Amino acid sequence: MQYAEIMVRYGELSTKGKNRMRFINQLKRNIQHVLSRYPSVKVTADRDRAHVYLHGADYQAVAEALKEVFGIQAFSPVYKVEKDVVVLKKAVQDIMQGLYREGMTFKIATKRSDHSFDLDTRELNQTLGGAVVEVLPTIQAQMKKPDVTLKVEIRDDAAYLSHEEVKGAGGLPVGTSGRGMLMLSGGIDSPVAGYLALKRGVEIEAVHFASPPYTSPGALKKAHDLTRKLTKFGGHIQFIEVPFTEIQEEIKEKAPEAYLMTLTRRFMMRITDAIREQRSGLIIVNGESLGQVASQTLESMQAINAVTNTPVIRPVVTMDKLEIIELAQKIDTFDISIQPFEDCCTIFAPDRPKTNPKLKHVEQYEARLDVEGLVARAVEGIKVTEITPQGQEDQVDDLINVLL
Repeated sequence: MQYAEIMVRYGELSTKGKNRMRFINQLKRNIQHVLSRYPSVKVTADRDRAHVYLHGADYQAVAEALKEVFGIQAFSPVYKVEKDVVVLKKAVQDIMQGLYREGMTFKIATKRSDHSFDLDTRELNQTLGGAVVEVLPTIQAQMKKPDVTLKVEIRDDAAYLSHEEVKGAGGLPVGTSGRGMLMLSGGIDSPVAGYLALKRGVEIEAVHFASPPYTSPGALKKAHDLTRKLTKFGGHIQFIEVPFTEIQEEIKEKAPEAYLMTLTRRFMMRITDAIREQRSGLIIVNGESLGQVASQTLESMQAINAVTNTPVIRPVVTMDKLEIIELAQKIDTFDISIQPFEDCCTIFAPDRPKTNPKLKHVEQYEARLDVEGLVARAVEGIKVTEITPQGQEDQVDDLINVLL
């Protein structure tokens, strides 16, 4: 037999009260986005669970995708059979014969949403349990914590059988906690920060700073690829490319080398905040980890943060590098992040950056620059691309590959 559908159980959504259906409908949309590469698959959702109808799609591939979607507590693959006692008996016999190992215990658990069916749940349990014992005389029925619980549901259209439960990603459906702008470099930390924000239901838009010709088409493709990896947790992500060459050249020409990184980060923060306001975001998310590099001391963070009143969320701030790498490997971004393409934060990095920048000095150096004009031109020049799990943006990447 082939699986006909996958039954999805919700996670934290059980606590959402009157807002429950808003969370469920968002989860449904996210599942549809993540599974958009399988056009035959259809998704429905109600208050208790969602159903992913395979219609011939490969179960293993769909299941692997569902494991990553935030908001899913667990799911079960389901067989669909004719609503007939003889057919049901044969089905449970076939399933249990395929699963049986010496010493195994089992239980039949039935549910009837079609109350006109010939047998009630107690009679179904006895009849189907007896059918299993007929073909597996040594198997033992056990009501508490059996090795296999074979669930049988009698619905209006057919009977549905399941025995396996696969753990989901948990968390909240992406998009239920508002929108945040992820400052996405090409490094290891920022994709991990994005992943952790997604897990708490934040819809992220990836803001990436590009400084051609100092940064290459390969660096841009790397950022696209990192963003695509994050789509598997909740669906499509808007990728925002910010032109940053003019600003970096101005800073390098008119400011002391030791303050290059602080000034660069302040401009990035201003621009990200302006884009956030323009695109109805609520927060800024970045991959800063305390003490990891010179711009990530508390003094530097304070000087950089001074340009905005918007909440800046730093999901990895207390993690050490090994912990971040472990998460990057788990979400499959690590190998992309270590590709040797320089990003904006590294091309003009000073040998001895200031680790304790004074705000009054920072503001003095910025007075030499047309801050408002530089920020406005950068925001006006942004390019927005929708990144999808299967690559609606592939035409852009193909062009980059040609340039490479």
